[in-house]
Amino acid sequence: MSLSGTAMKKTLLLVEDSKVQKLATGRLLLRAGYLVLFAGDGEEALRLARESLPDLVLLDLLLPGIGGEEVLCTLKRDPNTEPIPVIVVSHLPPTNAAKLKASGAADYIQKSRLPEDDEGENSLLGTIDRVLRESDGRNDAARRVPLAVRRQ
Repeated sequence: MSLSGTAMKKTLLLVEDSKVQKLATGRLLLRAGYLVLFAGDGEEALRLARESLPDLVLLDLLLPGIGGEEVLCTLKRDPNTEPIPVIVVSHLPPTNAAKLKASGAADYIQKSRLPEDDEGENSLLGTIDRVLRESDGRNDAARRVPLAVRRQ
């Protein structure tokens, strides 16, 4: 799956403390045509998200310092970062998915489904592509609403 047909590369923020996972996922995303920013902990994730306003965040839950769930909630409370879709990526079982989606996550992926083979890679890239398309649609609709109405 490639973004070579798009006019502008999308920027993804990959928040992952495991060097092995960061390297494998980062390579996959770069090969797919994304610009990738890396954060190794929650504080760095919040700083980079606020500074660069990426198109999407891939967020590990188990992070040193500020945990992934707190990062998600903080991003969704900030008007500047709230529109950024967040895909939570974790080893934790999918029983957490509903709670995380209620907190603002666009989707949830178990790390066991990540790039160990073509099926895992395609699943991750497909989820990213779908969430970005859905996000673009929502953001386009929001831009059509007059600014005065959005501020109320």
